[in-house]
Amino acid sequence: MARYAHGTRVATNLFEAAAWHKAIRVACSACPHNVTFNPHGLWWYFQRKRFDDDLRAARQRFWCRECGRRIGRRIRPRPLELVEESDADIRLPMPDEREWKRAINRFRN
Repeated sequence: MARYAHGTRVATNLFEAAAWHKAIRVACSACPHNVTFNPHGLWWYFQRKRFDDDLRAARQRFWCRECGRRIGRRIRPRPLELVEESDADIRLPMPDEREWKRAINRFRN
């Protein structure tokens, strides 16, 4: 369920981020590397894999590829950030329209 900060709603899971069109920024905690994901495709990926889509739990599914290549171990990111969507976001395969509408209807109820 969303929480509110300064009068605006803040998503607590990937579905809320997708419904409110907020992209997900993943930033490495050890280097300046960061990447932004389109929320719809990321939510759909987590749904298909049956991963927990809570932002705190989703953080454990990411690691920095640059640090992994350089030092040989996985470095977890800082807490996930919600940012505005852009054309530069990484786009994963989107859910079909029927699945998305079914999820929106569950969200509204």
